Amino acid sequence: MSTVKRARGVFGLVGAVVGAAGAVSDLRAAKGKRDRLGLVNALANIAVVITGAALAVRSLRGKGDEA
Repeated sequence: MSTVKRARGVFGLVGAVVGAAGAVSDLRAAKGKRDRLGLVNALANIAVVITGAALAVRSLRGKGDEA
C-alpha cells in the first residue's frame, strides 16, 4: 500500500472521529431541547460518520484499491 493511500485512510479516520464528536454534541443538544428534527439530523450525521469510518478502515486494510 502506498504512503498516500495510507495517509488518506488515516485522515479519513481522523475526520470520522471529529465528525462523531460533533454529531454526539448535536444529539445531546437536540435531546436537551426536545427537538425532533434536530434529533433526526444528529442521527443521520452519526450514520454518515459510521459509513465514513468503515470506508477509511477498509482503505487502511488494503481492500479499497478500486479507487
